Amino acid sequence: MKFNFLKDIFDGKKRPPKTDITRRFELIGRVGQGSMSRVWRARDTLSGKIVALKVLDKEKTQRFESRFAPELKKPSEGEVAMALKHPHIVKTFEWGTTFEGEQFLVMEFVEGLGLSYLVDVQNDVMKKRRLSFMIQLGEAIHYFHDQKWIHRDICPRNIMVTDGDHQIKLIDFGLVVPNTPPFQAPGNRTGTANYMAPELIKRLRTDQRIDIFSYAVTCFEMYTRRHPWKAAETIEAVLQHINTPALDIRQVVPEIDSQVADAIMKGLAINAGDRWQTIDPMIYQFREAQERLSPSKSERSKRDRTVTSRGKPAKSGSPTPGISLADDEPEAAALPRKKSNRPTPGISLAEDDGPPVSSTKSPSPAGIVLAPEEAAPPKPKSAGSVPGIRLADDDEPATPATPTDKSSGMGSGMPLAEDAPTLKKPMPTESTPAGPKNPTGESAG
Repeated sequence: MKFNFLKDIFDGKKRPPKTDITRRFELIGRVGQGSMSRVWRARDTLSGKIVALKVLDKEKTQRFESRFAPELKKPSEGEVAMALKHPHIVKTFEWGTTFEGEQFLVMEFVEGLGLSYLVDVQNDVMKKRRLSFMIQLGEAIHYFHDQKWIHRDICPRNIMVTDGDHQIKLIDFGLVVPNTPPFQAPGNRTGTANYMAPELIKRLRTDQRIDIFSYAVTCFEMYTRRHPWKAAETIEAVLQHINTPALDIRQVVPEIDSQVADAIMKGLAINAGDRWQTIDPMIYQFREAQERLSPSKSERSKRDRTVTSRGKPAKSGSPTPGISLADDEPEAAALPRKKSNRPTPGISLAEDDGPPVSSTKSPSPAGIVLAPEEAAPPKPKSAGSVPGIRLADDDEPATPATPTDKSSGMGSGMPLAEDAPTLKKPMPTESTPAGPKNPTGESAG
């Protein structure tokens, strides 16, 4: 059934129905504005449920999708969004088009905070639960990769944390491509600059290891409230995380657990071959650390552990695939690691005028993902905050809604980064916190 759905997508047989969203939905309030879309908290008059209604800008969406050769048949965001089912990925219920030809998505409305907000405030929720957040996010990415996709934009602004049970929800899939050779080819450089892997910036061949790099940057932020490199405000600053090693996380957080620190730093390796080759062994390191540091949380995590793509629970005692950070001695994982003094070779940046991806082959991915996003909650200003920047040529700045003290709802920052010969100055955060919680108590999963 799943593969018939995918076959319809790539054969061009699946077409979204047209809907008059002004009649179908009661718009309660805007909860996000991005470079390519708008998101509302809305009531679906057919079901009576509170949902997040996302409407994609027609012209900007067409411009982005046109960067891929027609023969590649790149799936649209709605097609991607409809196929993924995972507890740490926000649900998409419906995909269609308006009478004006704009694509729209109907998603679960997430009551909660943006991870970017929690990173900035570093409150008790972040300090006590960040290792759990890292594991949950890793499980979402693992499932995503298992479905043969490359996300290309893992960062705190695209992640929500639900109120009450503190569950991670990955919410943005606007830049997703299949993990197949035609889409791995050099060419398109999209993403948020401070989270982009060096091979992506250089326009080299890419694969799922660029998501592992972005995941490692996000984990680094959860502990330090800063990026592993200086914030990229110029092209020269962007080049820093191509030609210089990442700041050792122990220098910022000396008390960090050694196993956690080593796992994050390995994910930040400049050379993709020195990075974790799959996300599984990286998550394994975090789980082991959690079992040592918080046994009670570890037991809860085992009960709630995400099922694999085959529908079977992951085995906590199974051997770790790939490379392990632990030394051969059984107790080495708990011992301090020696810092490596090996210099990192310099890498030059490829020219910015690389051709778009093109191939005569048609991809045949084994799965499809989802895509809710929009504005992440605004971070409070502070002397230590790091501005986020994108390699983007947005036509116009996003229009933020009225800020509040806390972000609630489907905020999702959709940082589309399009090719440009020069890097523009950073745009202000395009997101706004959502409105008040649904009085009925309805929340996202």
